[in-house]
Amino acid sequence: MHWTRNALAYVPRTQQTMVAAGLRQAFQQPDQATARASLHHLGDQLHNRWPKLKGFIDESVEDVLAYLSFPVQHRAKLHSTNPLERLNKELKRRADVVGIFPNEESIARLMGAVLLEANDEWQLQHRYMQVEGMAELVTPTVEDQTLAIAPQAA
Repeated sequence: MHWTRNALAYVPRTQQTMVAAGLRQAFQQPDQATARASLHHLGDQLHNRWPKLKGFIDESVEDVLAYLSFPVQHRAKLHSTNPLERLNKELKRRADVVGIFPNEESIARLMGAVLLEANDEWQLQHRYMQVEGMAELVTPTVEDQTLAIAPQAA
């Protein structure tokens, strides 16, 4: 959303609806290569009218489409900042209870304790993203391939 808003800043208000439709179409593509091609095509089409928009797209296309390299079931969760907002809200709630901290070390201790607690909770109970889906991202190393072949040869 923020990237789209930044991109539309290079376009006059009267034309933003048309450009936004083209940007949305790129983000609805099933894979990274198609989405990248769609954004580059849009940039090429609009280059004569808004060269700064094309420059913005070319500079940031890899960053904004990085989420497409993740498994499909995780993509919707990558768009959301809800877990981060929830954690920040918990940090604020705990700090408000104390009120005034005597020094920076006491703030660091409290926030560190809250973050450790959240980390433990996420590791033990809360699975925001399934581990099985993340396993698809890991490519086997040479050692893993050697170990996989060795037991079969014996």
